[in-house]
Amino acid sequence: MEVEVAYARPDKQQIVPVVVPPGTTALEAVKLSRITEIFPEIDPDAIDMGVFGKVVKNPAEHVLREGDRVELYRPLKIDPKQARLNRAKKKA
Repeated sequence: MEVEVAYARPDKQQIVPVVVPPGTTALEAVKLSRITEIFPEIDPDAIDMGVFGKVVKNPAEHVLREGDRVELYRPLKIDPKQARLNRAKKKA
């Protein structure tokens, strides 16, 4: 079964197609993709993940389906509410 693993930084993005056996979890797919060779800063055991934009609470238990895209999320640099407040203050 084929799935994808995706990660993006402001300067570089990558989607890695991976062929995995049925029953593979999101965490296993990330490790099998070897995306950490492209982005060494990724720690598969600690990074937040989602499938098609929906956060997966426990990637080690989330079983993937054919065609799923596992997305790896970078930590936020600033709280979205604070960013909005900062933009509003600049306009005023």
